[in-house]
Amino acid sequence: MRFRAIAIATAIAAGVLAGSTGAAGADGGPTVSNPRAVAHFDLSAGQTPEDIAIEPDGSVDISFSEADEAARVGPDGHLTVLGQLPRSGACPQAGAALSLGIARSPEGSIFLVDCAGSSDTGVWRIRPGSAPVQIAALPANGFPNDMALDQSSGQLYIADSVLATVWRVPVDGGAPVAWATDASLSNTTFIGANGLALHDGAVWVSNTDRGTILRIPIRGDGTAGPVQTVATGLGPIDNFTFVPGTDVIVAALIVANEVVAIQNGQTRVLLTGADGLSSPTSVAIRGETLYVGDSAVVTGKDPNLLIARIDE
Repeated sequence: MRFRAIAIATAIAAGVLAGSTGAAGADGGPTVSNPRAVAHFDLSAGQTPEDIAIEPDGSVDISFSEADEAARVGPDGHLTVLGQLPRSGACPQAGAALSLGIARSPEGSIFLVDCAGSSDTGVWRIRPGSAPVQIAALPANGFPNDMALDQSSGQLYIADSVLATVWRVPVDGGAPVAWATDASLSNTTFIGANGLALHDGAVWVSNTDRGTILRIPIRGDGTAGPVQTVATGLGPIDNFTFVPGTDVIVAALIVANEVVAIQNGQTRVLLTGADGLSSPTSVAIRGETLYVGDSAVVTGKDPNLLIARIDE
């Protein structure tokens, strides 16, 4: 069974396929304008965006989950495959191997999470002109999902959707550490810990099943502090980011088909299907541009890369 079909079945079972945030609008905060799709992908080829990272020239690196590969969309819209992972086994809960979190190092290496249900599960590195290399193995019975790079410590943090764990892996490779484990990261029906971001001295994690965002402080010695719940009632949330220089969260709500801003406990819709969204999974901000990866795993049509101007 394809990942898309499982996502739809899960959403229907939860009774939220047509749901929305249902939260009161926040006063002030960012708005967006001029949303437009700058690239459309081939759903039949598994080109379903899961996570995105922005290159210095404005190119966008994308993990295509169902194709189990990383690709780059250039400023001119041209698509280049960066690396293909082995596609062995099947990710728990998904029925196929999936490429998930993606991160970029300052020198240009691409890091990609593979969930394969096999020894290939883990973190892979792709360097220009070289084949992907696995730098860390993660448990085959896990569902490693989103990932972020902490440049200051040289560590990659990975959210595990079924093992209720945040893993930490050295950027140069090596044995993973179960950095944080907590019931609030666990799944209830499908997947728990999903999106992950670094902000203000902490690792922030979304929980898709529970509709929450959690904050885990990074202590001075690098260990995890107590898990704090900072947002609730969001419905099936995927990846998220922060408006630079602020504590405002911008999040992708994959089933509601919305991108929202979360500020001071309130949620406000920024983009909807009417703006071209199609099951958004990932968001990123560079300067005044908001990037959205649309997977189409629920809508079943038009996976794309959408951009919009983000205004304070």
